[in-house]
Amino acid sequence: MRKISIPPIAITLIIVVLAGLVVGLLLFINNQPAPTRGVPPLAVIEAMEPVSEKWGVNFPNQYSTLLRTKTNNVRTAFGGSEKVDKLAVDPMLVELFAGYPFSKGYEEDRGHLWSLEDVRTTPRLNDKTPGTCYSCKSSDNPRLWAEMGMAAYDAMKFTELSPEIEQPIGCANCHEANTMRLIVTNPALEEALAAQGKDWKTFTRQEMRSVVCANCHVEYYFKGDGKYLTFPWEGGVTIEAIEKYYDQVAFSDWEHPESGAKLIKMQHPDYELFSAGSTHYNAGVACADCHMPYTRDGAAKFSTHDVKSPLIEPGKSCGTCHTDVAYVTERVNTIQQQVNTTMLNAEKAIIDAIQAIKLAGEQPGSDQALLEEARALHRSAQLRWDFIAAENSMGFHNPEEALRILATATDFARQAQTKAIQSMALGSTAKN
Repeated sequence: MRKISIPPIAITLIIVVLAGLVVGLLLFINNQPAPTRGVPPLAVIEAMEPVSEKWGVNFPNQYSTLLRTKTNNVRTAFGGSEKVDKLAVDPMLVELFAGYPFSKGYEEDRGHLWSLEDVRTTPRLNDKTPGTCYSCKSSDNPRLWAEMGMAAYDAMKFTELSPEIEQPIGCANCHEANTMRLIVTNPALEEALAAQGKDWKTFTRQEMRSVVCANCHVEYYFKGDGKYLTFPWEGGVTIEAIEKYYDQVAFSDWEHPESGAKLIKMQHPDYELFSAGSTHYNAGVACADCHMPYTRDGAAKFSTHDVKSPLIEPGKSCGTCHTDVAYVTERVNTIQQQVNTTMLNAEKAIIDAIQAIKLAGEQPGSDQALLEEARALHRSAQLRWDFIAAENSMGFHNPEEALRILATATDFARQAQTKAIQSMALGSTAKN
């Protein structure tokens, strides 16, 4: 039988054509939209589905680690997820927040799955509490905002909105169903970014690994009679820009009963402090890199959803970039100790100012112009101190900025104290 001889050049051409077809097929698959790539999902997730367990069918690793936020209530030196009474740890807070609900109850926040229970059991609730307080507590929110609009949502009382809120923080707060794309779900964040001329849809995935945290971990206030959730970011996210915004709109949360100063309670400005030029932020590190580090289950690599302090597992959180994890954790502890000491000194200075202003206010003839200056300085000092005190990293998100802000807070407090003393001295001189 005659053998068929294929010329070498023909064999080469066949190999080239087959290789081209394989490459073309791979490129075609790679360029398909995310929902049609890879293994089809086991379950179809409806848009804004609030029940995280349903998402867990498709993403069991992420869901199983999310469940740990219910049990992993670990305390660190200055934070963590244990339900600690901050008023007992630092009794000066009672004086600083006198006349405001935070003087009655102020506890450390626990993990995401505790969000509903913790907000519903706080002693700060009363019959006037707005529904806005649910804004960062439930995966039901994206659906409710879409159905009723944020204005109607915020206008409801807390008790009126409660029957609509069943799920704690979950998948729908950060992800788009099925594609799992990270998205902005809080209308207040979208509005705040737009006020700065920013569109989150143009952000990179790495940027979104921080921006999704800003759905909640930010400073905010309830605007107007409708208690409309608003981030004070029009001029930027620095403490000076935030203070300028609040001064322009003449906003205050309450009047301190002893000093008469119109004060603002800071919330948890984690994103603002971190993004204000911190070393890690400028290096391109995202919140999730440290608080939700990548891990493995067999061959599967995924971002853990057991959101917690990096100090609990520093090898995973810090060890990705830093070779000497022991040294890094020691540095973190040193920085936090420095910030904590500076913070407590600021608290003492503010309390001295409160007492001096109170005394001057009780003394007939005190110079009223100087007293008003003292009250304005008290407002500025407490705003800055609480910006760091309410933030969750004990300054580590941006150590230099934290220490700068606290130093300014102490300076303003001492100026307020001096103004109050001067007001009494001028009053006595005028009387004589």
